[in-house]
Amino acid sequence: MKKQKIISLLFLITAAFTACDNDDNKDTAKVSEPTVKNVEIGTANNKRALIGRDFHFNADVIAGDKISDVQLKILPKKGETYTKDWKLELSWSVYKGAKNTNVHKHFTIPAEAPEGKYDFFFIVLDENGTKLEIKEEVTLTDPANMPADPLIGRDMLSRNEDLIYYMGTWVEAELIFKKNDKLTAHAQVSQIMGDGILYSVLIKKSLNYYPESIDNLDLKKVIVISKVTHTGLPAASKISTLQKINEVWGGESIVVGADKDANGDPTTADKAWQSGQYNWVVLYKNTTYNMSVYKSMPITIAY
Repeated sequence: MKKQKIISLLFLITAAFTACDNDDNKDTAKVSEPTVKNVEIGTANNKRALIGRDFHFNADVIAGDKISDVQLKILPKKGETYTKDWKLELSWSVYKGAKNTNVHKHFTIPAEAPEGKYDFFFIVLDENGTKLEIKEEVTLTDPANMPADPLIGRDMLSRNEDLIYYMGTWVEAELIFKKNDKLTAHAQVSQIMGDGILYSVLIKKSLNYYPESIDNLDLKKVIVISKVTHTGLPAASKISTLQKINEVWGGESIVVGADKDANGDPTTADKAWQSGQYNWVVLYKNTTYNMSVYKSMPITIAY
């Protein structure tokens, strides 16, 4: 009888310790928090915004459990002085319930925003109660006060010397190029100075690849039509895809089906010509002032 009481007592003590251990495990169990990578605040991640212009933001988010909300805020920075009170707060419920997603947004910085340095917040709320918060500094500037304000214009496309698109006017409803057609793509970048680089490229839509700056340009995935660089330009200068090569103006055309692109790279693998939808993309970066712009237009190749 005495032996049974001792065994029962040992059992109760063991059970009590086991229960405590389980409680400790519950208390110390980690709840996964959201994570983020490939963050771009402003074009080419320059952390700048032009008032009244488009602003670019990108981030790849993986939730701890599932996304509850995604928020972006541009708030006054402590210690800074502004001409008026202003802030911007955005929330995108479209990502609710996603486990992982690409947050790629473009929005206009309101014209009433005052110039200055601001705190930039990117916030991801998780359904499990955790939160991810990124804080950076962004600078808002009136374009009129920028030493360089690159603008892409005078964009034109010709097929075998016949103009089929120019500056928003579509001569043909669909811009179709066939094998051996001469494709001429003209564009101009104005309001620039200092140093910079301009690319005009073709990209298959099937690649699901949409670079918005030269920093993200993968030359293995694009057919280069033209590349132009400049150095030491004075204020209010402009350049175009048209170049003078061996005393002859040109350098902005490619024959559909050419073995190599204008960069001298073979048109193979992801660069191989094929029938389908393409984007003609113009990308410019002013390397002196770290400013980038791009423009994209659909064309069709019937190879």
